[in-house]
Amino acid sequence: MNFLKQNLKQRTAVLFTSITLLSMGFLFQSCDKDDDDKQLGARPSITLSATQAFNSIGNQAITQLTINAPEGLVQINVLKNGVPFASEQISGRPTTYEWEYSYTVDEPIGSVINLTFTAVDTEERASEPVFFEIRVTAKPIREIAAGNLLGDHVWYADTIYRINGFVRVGKDELQGDGTFTQEFGTLTIEPGTLIIGDKESKGTLIVQRGSKIFADGTRENPIVMTSEAPVGQRLPGDWGGLVVCGRVVNNQGPNIELEGGYGGYHGGSAALDDVNESSGVIRFVRIEYAGIPINPNEEVNTLTMGSVGKGTVIEYVMASYGLDDAFEWFGGSVNSKYLIAYHNLDDDWDVDFGFQGYIQFGLSIRGANLADQSGSNGFEVDNNGQGTDAEPFTAARFANITNIGPKKTRETAINTNFQHAAQLRRNSMLRIYNSFMTGYPTGVYIDDARGNSSAHALNDDLRLRNVILAGIEGWGGNGYGGVYDPALEGVVDGLPFLDENGDPRGNHPNAPRGVSLKQDESDVFNVVNWFNTPEYGNIRLAKWQDAGIDPTIFDVVEKPGVLPLPGSILLNSARWDNVPEADQFEQVPFIGAFGSEDWTEGWAEWLPGIQVYF
Repeated sequence: MNFLKQNLKQRTAVLFTSITLLSMGFLFQSCDKDDDDKQLGARPSITLSATQAFNSIGNQAITQLTINAPEGLVQINVLKNGVPFASEQISGRPTTYEWEYSYTVDEPIGSVINLTFTAVDTEERASEPVFFEIRVTAKPIREIAAGNLLGDHVWYADTIYRINGFVRVGKDELQGDGTFTQEFGTLTIEPGTLIIGDKESKGTLIVQRGSKIFADGTRENPIVMTSEAPVGQRLPGDWGGLVVCGRVVNNQGPNIELEGGYGGYHGGSAALDDVNESSGVIRFVRIEYAGIPINPNEEVNTLTMGSVGKGTVIEYVMASYGLDDAFEWFGGSVNSKYLIAYHNLDDDWDVDFGFQGYIQFGLSIRGANLADQSGSNGFEVDNNGQGTDAEPFTAARFANITNIGPKKTRETAINTNFQHAAQLRRNSMLRIYNSFMTGYPTGVYIDDARGNSSAHALNDDLRLRNVILAGIEGWGGNGYGGVYDPALEGVVDGLPFLDENGDPRGNHPNAPRGVSLKQDESDVFNVVNWFNTPEYGNIRLAKWQDAGIDPTIFDVVEKPGVLPLPGSILLNSARWDNVPEADQFEQVPFIGAFGSEDWTEGWAEWLPGIQVYF
């Protein structure tokens, strides 16, 4: 009996223990379930005050971290170029936290440091990473915000300036009643200064009417305006460009706006011959990778000049890799010397709205694949868009110009949008003297599609004097891709290749059926007879080799050969006795932009895409 009682007690104890343990298990399970059902706050997140910095060696790159961590912040981790670099322990488990991070730059110029930040909360959950890029520059960078520079401003060579949006020297704003509010400014840029344009905001430097820019570089220390992109990533249209607006007359009116609608008003009451009308000095300046589209098919040119007066000095300017025109003049009378248009997409010398300045010593070189869908020319000249008789007529004078087109040899494939070495159209009266042109599908086109440019040629208001046109060796029978036929040499008829409007342009890259001289049908004008007028001194050559130019002038090299070769006919074939405005020019003995002196030496840059600027 005692044995049975004892055994029963033991079984009861075991049962009680089992029930107790089972109950505790339910309790623990219940607690675990409560923990699982707990609603956690969002993971941490980080916002940076700056995601990119440009700093020189020894300076600090700074960004501010704003961290949200609903469950409490315990740690911030930093990676440098993907490797753990720093860690900050945070006490107090704050749910919001501000942290200023500074990095002292000691890497060599051109280096890129990528910092990655993550935040960790009390639940050991990490935020999404955020990134801070530091680019090591030779000099500190100063941000120039969009707006107006009024009064006197100086940009120094020991600083890099980044233009954001439309940076305007002066103020020229159209009011609702049709009047303008104007305030003036002066920007002086030291020799050797580097200016970069912000791509996202379409950075553009605009000199408004009545204001001035003094960008007076030197041969040894040119001023450079270029892309903010690093080496190997720069493209045409990375930023806006340089726009100068003046107060000299044009043939459109006293207060007209440059295309694009960005407030570039120009024109006024100043006469074309007012030598006191000056927008400043632009000398020894390179402008690269400009031409960003403001609106569809409305790009800023590399250097845009609206009604700029002849008191302005523009010399030794190189426009490279622009998305639109290299140089465009809308009215005005400014004179210029020593200009380079290099590998731009649209036209090199675009002349409109009654421009009447004098341009001497200009070189243009095209890239075989770089052309614009609108059709690319060396010269593109209009009186105005409609080709009317609006005055003053576009009658600029160009002397000693060398236009090197895209096609070096018969085998060189070129963009289908290349057209003419010179398209003189829309009632214009351009004058070209002592100049050389080659490498285009067509040489000179006297275009009567709008207006009557051929009538101006017959009246000696549109002039070519001592101009040498050269074809491409073996490129068809005439050096322009076509079989030589005197009956077709001077007319458009017979060109089989059409543009998108069905109009003949003869611009196929490999077999354009081009001509050296081209015109629209006319009963009174023959472009060949006109060009060959003996006293005009013009010459046509079958190939550019006959002119004695350096073959490397076509090539993308560190220094193309711009000087004519010894014995070249260009060196001593210039004439000035048949140039009515000869006294306005330096009467040099050579045709084209160069004799024996290379005026590009020391300041021009032929490979800007690989230059480490900052």
